[in-house]
Amino acid sequence: MAQRGLQLDRDTFVCPICLDLLKDPVTIPCGHSYCKNCIKDHWDTEDEKGIHSCPQCRKSFTPRPELLKSTMLAVLVEELKKTGLQAAPADFCYAGPEDVACDVCTGRKLKALKSCLVCLASYCEKHLQPHYESAPLKKHKLVEPSEKLQENICSRHDEVMKMFCRTDQQCICYLCSVEVHKGHDTVSAEAERTERQRELEVRIQQSIQDRCEKDVKVLHQEVEAINRSADKTVENSEKIFTELIRLMEKRRSDVKQQVRSQQETEVSRVRELQEKLEQEITELKRKDAELKKLSHTQDHNQFLHNYPSLSALSESTHSSSINIRPLSYFEDVTAAVSEVRDKLQDVLRQKQTNVSMTVTEVEVSLSQPEPKTRDDLLKYSREITLDPNTANTKLLLSKGNRRASFRIQQQCYPSHPDRFTDRPQVLSRESLTGRCYWEVERRGLGVGVVVTYKNIRRAGESGECRFGYNDKSWMLFCYTDSFHFHYNSVLKLFSGPQSSRIGVYLDHSAGILSFYSVSETITLLQRVHTTFTQPLHAGLCFFCTEDSAEFCKLK
Repeated sequence: MAQRGLQLDRDTFVCPICLDLLKDPVTIPCGHSYCKNCIKDHWDTEDEKGIHSCPQCRKSFTPRPELLKSTMLAVLVEELKKTGLQAAPADFCYAGPEDVACDVCTGRKLKALKSCLVCLASYCEKHLQPHYESAPLKKHKLVEPSEKLQENICSRHDEVMKMFCRTDQQCICYLCSVEVHKGHDTVSAEAERTERQRELEVRIQQSIQDRCEKDVKVLHQEVEAINRSADKTVENSEKIFTELIRLMEKRRSDVKQQVRSQQETEVSRVRELQEKLEQEITELKRKDAELKKLSHTQDHNQFLHNYPSLSALSESTHSSSINIRPLSYFEDVTAAVSEVRDKLQDVLRQKQTNVSMTVTEVEVSLSQPEPKTRDDLLKYSREITLDPNTANTKLLLSKGNRRASFRIQQQCYPSHPDRFTDRPQVLSRESLTGRCYWEVERRGLGVGVVVTYKNIRRAGESGECRFGYNDKSWMLFCYTDSFHFHYNSVLKLFSGPQSSRIGVYLDHSAGILSFYSVSETITLLQRVHTTFTQPLHAGLCFFCTEDSAEFCKLK
């Protein structure tokens, strides 16, 4: 009895917040008592609400009550401390909301240490002792604390279900085996568990062996095949580029030799003209000197006698016969070489794109289940941005290139071969392989959410350039009250839960493309099973001006 009274005293003088003996006890207006600091900290967190409540009865107080020391409780707590009663020992733990409580404790219950499958009850350390000391109770089966003990009770007969009906695949009690399940194939629950456990162990071991002998071997062979293929490709590429460089070097040497040869020819021609011109000038100077000398003679006959020799001038190298090209002797060569360079760059750029499309991401993975919930899908979320070089001139892109809006006024975009010239369409900058998930927030009368190969045509209004009207693109077009799915000019109309947000899931290697309506729940709208031959890109297209769509940030 003394021990029971002591237990009552402990419960009475324990603070409900810190579960320790009261320190500086205070009593609030509803009558419950707390440590002064505990209730103060609790109310500090409620200051923003302007209403302060009791953690136990939830009664509210406005304004915040003043905390006054409870003198009587303080005296009683000090007296208890003198008797040796301090804070509850470490193993003296009360059961919280997430704990399994002792079924024997009265008043405030302690945490259960074990549950008994025979008694179908849970016990704290104190009340568990008889199971360790009493010979009959020692035979009982003790397990970790469980809240599901009542699931072992037959709802029909209120008996422990110790049998298993293999015919109906369910646990039953003994009375069920002779009544409802009479004539069925029944065994003890223990025997069924033992057999199933042994069967599962065999299956697991067999799976381990299969994975080790088959899957691991296949993956090893795949790694070797990838390495061989990559090494061979690099070797061949090096040879091809080396040959290309050698050809370029030879062509460079040829051009240099031709220019130098022409340079020598042209310089020789100019110097020959220069020498001829200098000789003419010398001759003219000589005759000019003779003319000056002859001009001083008074003998007119002498002058007329010498005149024929002075007037007989040699044929002049007229300036019009000298072809001078102002500072541009070899500019035509430079222009031709520049043209070769530009064409080569275009070819290399185009071929590099083709190479990038051909050398797709190598995916070797064990089979994985398709995501079922939005949380599962978000594990594969990808950040998507729009490529300004692909945007039609009637699409206005936001800063950061996440949102596109359809405008009447054309935008001042520079000319680019990747740009859609006639359709209000745009592609993502990122290429997509592997497992990817993204979401699009749409506004307006009609927005198309698209997945497409990058090599879709850009110029013109034909179906080859239009999302969903060729075999290179898949489009879910979202109207205000319905959905249209387009692929290769085939149209499928259907309805579904309307939402401003559309989710798209891609499993490139498995050939799965799924579109979802996303709100508080997620609903599958359309799923495609195919074989993807190139990396994919996300895309958008629009129906009416002022419609817009934005790739959402999911991380």
